[in-house]
Amino acid sequence: MARRATVEPLLWILFSAGGVVAALVIPVLLLLFGLAFPLGWLSPPSHAHMLAVLGHPLARVTIFVSCTLLLFHWAHRFRYTLYDGLQIKHLNELIVVLCYGGVLVGTIAAGYLVWQLP
Repeated sequence: MARRATVEPLLWILFSAGGVVAALVIPVLLLLFGLAFPLGWLSPPSHAHMLAVLGHPLARVTIFVSCTLLLFHWAHRFRYTLYDGLQIKHLNELIVVLCYGGVLVGTIAAGYLVWQLP
């Protein structure tokens, strides 16, 4: 009996990668830009320095990939929350299209915004 290939393993890999970004990168950014710099614990980078960092292509790719992985993490978690928490697994196709369609739209928006940086 032949097995039908699914994209489910790829979605779980993207979910895991987004979870790593959410767990390791976002708290550091929140600590720095939400507490340490505004409260004066650390001296904030200058505007020119931030523009120089964000102007580098590797930084732009990193921001884009991080946004995409975070969106995949959200979509997969939200999908299974709807399945298990609200018990609406019978709407599988609609939920998949809305969740991962949202990821596609968000990824396109993130790509547009990241490459529009000065």
